[in-house]
Amino acid sequence: MSRTLRKQMLTMTGLLRKANRTLRINLTGKKIQKEKILELLTDCQETAIAMGQEIEAIYGEGTESVQKLEEYCESLYQMTLVLSDLERRRGILRDLTGQIQQFQNLVSEQISDKLEVVFLPYKAAMWDSLESVWMAAAADENCETYVVPIPYYERNPDGTFSKYHYEGEELPDYVPVTYYENYEIEKRWPDIVYIHNPYDQYNYVTSIDPRFYSYELKKRTDMLVYIPYYSTAGGMSEAQATCSAYYQADRIIMQAEKYRKFYDPALPKEKLLPLGSPKFDRIIRICKNPPVPPADWKEKLEGKKVCFYNTSLGGMLANTEAFLKKMEYVFSCFKDREDVCLLWRPHPLFESTLESMRPTFKPAFDLLKNYFLEQEIGIYDNTPDITDTIALCDAYIGDTGTSVTSLFGIAGKPLFILDNNINSLPGPEDWRGRAIPGFSAVGDPSWMLAQGNKLYHALNGDYKYRYFCDLSEYAGGNYYLQVITIGARHYVCPANAQDIVVIHGERIEKRVRLNHRIEQVGAFIGAVNNERYLFLIPNNYPAIVRYDTENGELRYFTQHLDMFIQMVNGEKRIGGFCISGDYLYLASPSGCQVWEIQIETGEERVRILETEHSCGCMGLLCSDTDLWFLPYTGYVITRWNPETEEVWEYTNYPENLKCTHIIHGYECEDLPFGIPAFYGDNVYFPPCWGNRFVRLDKKSGNMEEWNPPFELPEREKNGYFPSGSKGYFVPMKERNTESEYQFFSVFDRKLYQMDLKTNEYREIPVEFQEEELKRHEPGFQENSEWMQYACEENAFNTLPDFLDGKITGNAFCKEEQVQAFRKIAANNDGTCGEKIHQFLSKSFRGN
Repeated sequence: MSRTLRKQMLTMTGLLRKANRTLRINLTGKKIQKEKILELLTDCQETAIAMGQEIEAIYGEGTESVQKLEEYCESLYQMTLVLSDLERRRGILRDLTGQIQQFQNLVSEQISDKLEVVFLPYKAAMWDSLESVWMAAAADENCETYVVPIPYYERNPDGTFSKYHYEGEELPDYVPVTYYENYEIEKRWPDIVYIHNPYDQYNYVTSIDPRFYSYELKKRTDMLVYIPYYSTAGGMSEAQATCSAYYQADRIIMQAEKYRKFYDPALPKEKLLPLGSPKFDRIIRICKNPPVPPADWKEKLEGKKVCFYNTSLGGMLANTEAFLKKMEYVFSCFKDREDVCLLWRPHPLFESTLESMRPTFKPAFDLLKNYFLEQEIGIYDNTPDITDTIALCDAYIGDTGTSVTSLFGIAGKPLFILDNNINSLPGPEDWRGRAIPGFSAVGDPSWMLAQGNKLYHALNGDYKYRYFCDLSEYAGGNYYLQVITIGARHYVCPANAQDIVVIHGERIEKRVRLNHRIEQVGAFIGAVNNERYLFLIPNNYPAIVRYDTENGELRYFTQHLDMFIQMVNGEKRIGGFCISGDYLYLASPSGCQVWEIQIETGEERVRILETEHSCGCMGLLCSDTDLWFLPYTGYVITRWNPETEEVWEYTNYPENLKCTHIIHGYECEDLPFGIPAFYGDNVYFPPCWGNRFVRLDKKSGNMEEWNPPFELPEREKNGYFPSGSKGYFVPMKERNTESEYQFFSVFDRKLYQMDLKTNEYREIPVEFQEEELKRHEPGFQENSEWMQYACEENAFNTLPDFLDGKITGNAFCKEEQVQAFRKIAANNDGTCGEKIHQFLSKSFRGN
């Protein structure tokens, strides 16, 4: 405010000087226009009073400059009394001129030309996102800085405010704090305001005081700057693309240029500044000179390898039951060990989020927490400063859904990424869960993507897979999904990648680069083909991609993507898709619409099915000339002939048919059926989330329970076998009769070949050489664009393996890790805060 106030006072002083000159001209003669002079004197007095009130609002009463204005007002009053006396008028004119000059001198001396910069943290644990900028501003003699911690509230399940929090006392001792009630932002009008909460009223777990929502702050400052409270190891959540404060802020600090594409394209380019993350400044500074640990930590830390255990919000919300079991497993791995120490630091909002969004699991968490504390398994860290804690730790264990990984990464401390599904040591063949992800209904089964981005080949189509090649420089990230063979070439289709790998003649022939449109994970969910064209089906990628395998042309279809990918009841859903005849069909996940694309010409249209039920479509299958719609919700199966537009709806499903959410375990009506088999007049529907196989008679419409000849497990074997469904039929490329099918059991990764006519079956051995898998296990390596360098937990690298230093694959290399992480942060040498302050202060001053 000082700079603004100074400028305002000097401008108004100029107006009073001009008024004095007018008075001199009109009062030095013998004849005067008394009414005009009195009006001018009144205007001068009102201006001076207003100036005094502005100064007192900031600096309080009794300032020397206000006293000089009071003298000036007294002289103005005296002038009204002596308008008929020429000599006395001249004397008072001299007084007025001198008083204005003295006031101007006082303003120049006492109200500095400094920027007033204010920092508004709310959580002490997030202060590191602002600290290095504050340090740079505080050291700048041309700035006046204020740190004003603001309060926040927990929310009740209905969204109302509950518990009040103020964490000003928890900031580091060297940070001078101004209580928020003592800093009247509406009066001071600071030049620059820094915030690290972007959500305003749209955070459903907590809320800062509404007085400090971004749109309120914007009314009271010339420059509002948002700095993310998190840092990232490579990716960014979709939820961070359109936060409320982005549209009010004048500047948004990005960690690096690559993150520009994560933000809403509607945001002006100049608003986004790729200047780095102040969080990295602090971690670099503190790790160079680690603090003395708290007294009650010393004995537990001394002489031990200290592992920082992070329990993140994203991991907990994704599958709360599995997450809590994982916590119990982690505690058991550290219990009674004398060589390692577990330092557990939950996310600052972990308990309040659990209570608000997963309240039924709060008692189980409380039991685990009490067990950890009572058994003295390790250190429970609830200190406000995560950086000091990281400096005292030797390694990170936890999932990737947190910015803490980037802090350990930039500090050069190993990251062991936990799989939240794993809660036991592996059995002899549990590596199969990762090596055999599944078989595609359209893919070539002689190829298998295992260990993330490594391609294995069964040369004779005998399901005996051997290592073929690495598909990516990265060891993880699930870049590719399946292999589709067209003619003599094999096309490795992307999942998180944005290219197609073409294999020909036992080698990688080329890579077909798509338009690079997204920076986050989840580009594609599938692919389908005919004899010439390959179609990539998107998840987050903003188009259907058609690749012409003959001339190499890429074409992108976007017109009706919002019909195929939708948010339904707060959940993202993607419809079913298949090729039939000359068309690619893509069905709505919520209604009865079908997006039809002519394969050759690319002509598009949306067709509406005349149905009585609207279940949405999660899977679309072709049999002869008919399309079969697997319902997203409910049990009604729809059959449609695109040529005749005839529609059949099958509703006579068994009464004992029900679904259970495969992750959260509650009863529902979602995803009852998996990919079916067609034989004669019958269609055989396996359970996806359902509890029964169902056989449908197409002629009569009767649906009855059907039992396969082989036994299937009721649940996944263990956490090494993650499963999104129970199983599905796999159409065979070559078969002796129409009744032959394969069935893949997802829960135990077993493949069966069966005859639907005779009910005969046999298990097909799917073979890998375990030692070969181990030879190609990456260990510590550059992992992906979203996790620069780490080792992932699996059957070959367990948590006890990591604690014992028995890693399969590459050993940890600090230099490689630091180099990898520096790729994803500008000003990664500890100067980010200084660069931000310099850029914005110069920008504000216009130089």
